[in-house]
Amino acid sequence: MVGAAGGPARQHLVVMGVAGCGKTTVGSGLARALGWPFAEGDRDHLPASLAKMAAGVPLTDADRWPWLRILAERIGAEERAGGSSVLACSALRRAYRNLLRSGGGRVRFVHLHGSREVLAERLRRRTGHFFPAGLLDSQLAALEPLGEDEDGIVVDVTLDPAAQVRDCLHRLGLA
Repeated sequence: MVGAAGGPARQHLVVMGVAGCGKTTVGSGLARALGWPFAEGDRDHLPASLAKMAAGVPLTDADRWPWLRILAERIGAEERAGGSSVLACSALRRAYRNLLRSGGGRVRFVHLHGSREVLAERLRRRTGHFFPAGLLDSQLAALEPLGEDEDGIVVDVTLDPAAQVRDCLHRLGLA
């Protein structure tokens, strides 16, 4: 998809998946490669939600909706400003992705997918993060894979991050 200036048309990439899949690493890599702004969605969680997760308590839909509205507005602000963007956000359920799409413009999803074993090992090695490894199963249970009618791709997390970025750029037509 090419825009008027010969570059990619304006769009918003949401790098999604459960904790430990590499959303921040791949999302920031995509943003650097494309020259687009990157936002880490976790930074917009409400303090009560962060405390809940840090205590090992899974979030409910009621916890997530305000956060997702903030992220949809972030996408909308980039769209209204005439820019493209990259956002890291779990976007576990289709309803959450629908809300993110409501921000405006073309919103595409990059689902970073891996086995429970790979993800659990990554979480065990991660330090200084609010999300405990014990919540992985709750996220896997909530995860609804992208539907065939959703604009997005699935990427294997066992590829190294640079290969994941290259794969995304190629498969999204942004290389």
